[in-house]
Amino acid sequence: MILVPVKNLSAAKQRLAAVLDQPARTELAQTMLHDVVAALAAWQRRPACALVTSDLFALELAREYDFEIIPDPSNPGETGAIEMATNLCVTRGMDSTLVIPADIPLIQASELDEILAHAPEEGTVLAPAADGRGTNAVFRRPANLFPLRFGNDSFKPHRAAAQATGKPCIVLQLPSIALDVDNPEDLQQLLAHPGETRTQSLLRRWALDNRFPAKGSEGM
Repeated sequence: MILVPVKNLSAAKQRLAAVLDQPARTELAQTMLHDVVAALAAWQRRPACALVTSDLFALELAREYDFEIIPDPSNPGETGAIEMATNLCVTRGMDSTLVIPADIPLIQASELDEILAHAPEEGTVLAPAADGRGTNAVFRRPANLFPLRFGNDSFKPHRAAAQATGKPCIVLQLPSIALDVDNPEDLQQLLAHPGETRTQSLLRRWALDNRFPAKGSEGM
């Protein structure tokens, strides 16, 4: 099963506060999530998908695309949400999980296909963030092969934990999955990248309206 953890988007992306106010950050987070969900929905080979969330926008989006909703009322963060959802997958007898974050708006089916193509019978596939610090995709088989611990520097701990299982650990450099959005520099990279995702269109509109990268986005 594909698991996409979604925190409360009304308080999303605090590290972008230097260039965007909270309404703009929320709109950006919602738009990135929409890009991720739409890409997953269009992926012909995809397994079942679930959003792990209690955010109202995410719930509406899940219903629109007919994704499962795994409620996350306590909103403990990505680590706690994925632990809870993984346990649910295990109780259902699912043999694997693929965890995808909600802030990789350039995600493409071809790279998701590559993850499945490299997935071992037992083991892990990891796709790091562009900076090599974060983890932007984790495939595990069995579904609970090792616990995930998300954060700014999750990739090395995830790789170490995967290798400690004694099962194969495949690391893939996937450019579209690698580009997440945490810092103002990430926004500039996304703005300059070829493509017509919802998120890129939003940033280009802000740029034309002189709302980006200047702080604040009044009138939205």
